[in-house]
Amino acid sequence: MESAASPYRGRLAPTPTGYSHLGHARTFWTASERAKKSGGILILRNDDLDRARCKPEFLRAMLEDLKWFGFNWSEGPDIGGPFAPYNQSERFSLYRDALEKLRARNLIYPCDCSRRDIQSAPRAPHAADDEESIYPGTCRNKTKIEGAKFSWRFRVPDGEAVTFTDGNLGEQKFIAGKDFGDFVVWRNDDVPAYQLACVVDDAAMRITEVVRGEDLLLSTARQLLLYRALGLKAPDFFHCPLMLDGSGQRLAKRNDALSLRSLHEKGTKPEELRKGW
Repeated sequence: MESAASPYRGRLAPTPTGYSHLGHARTFWTASERAKKSGGILILRNDDLDRARCKPEFLRAMLEDLKWFGFNWSEGPDIGGPFAPYNQSERFSLYRDALEKLRARNLIYPCDCSRRDIQSAPRAPHAADDEESIYPGTCRNKTKIEGAKFSWRFRVPDGEAVTFTDGNLGEQKFIAGKDFGDFVVWRNDDVPAYQLACVVDDAAMRITEVVRGEDLLLSTARQLLLYRALGLKAPDFFHCPLMLDGSGQRLAKRNDALSLRSLHEKGTKPEELRKGW
């Protein structure tokens, strides 16, 4: 945990592909309160790698809505800081360096399988807690692919138990190759995947605890393997319960009625929304 040599550094890492909703706000508020309680600081990172869906208007709205809700950060894309830039779209050199390290250590391989190929494979069940099919290993022995777009996949150590103690949910254990398979670290459109970019940035920005939704527990298992592979110190983790809508489905950015922007425009007070959190 945090110490005099390693002060608490938490982060908010929204993606500007739409308006932030109340579920985001509750998780972010947990991150903010944990940073405050620890006497640490909060960092805002703009996770804008999705070139097609990330829009400047959503970034402006994100900053405005978070400030309206009562969030304060000490480093971020709007104010800078010692680990700038805080826009992922400006940090590609760091991601490429990490990719080269993984390739030099023979921990990744090229893969030209489409999503349909993977979903139709006989050994491709869905992972337990997310929407990613378990990769059947079709391209595992390939070292080079000619004349085609391809991604880079991380080769997981089949059968190894990946364990960690979550600050909210306690002991967690996932089996590589069973609960999740080889995963993409660099997409076929030449963009780093979430797992790699997240690990590189959280390590570079010296994040000591990652607070996020419990739907990302499997991502944490994957990322712990990347931390080890890259020789990086992993942060602590705290996974929050998801906020559900009236039908029992988790909130999504399409739930515009519960977006912070809509709630603000209706005259709702942030302190009323935070009651009971």
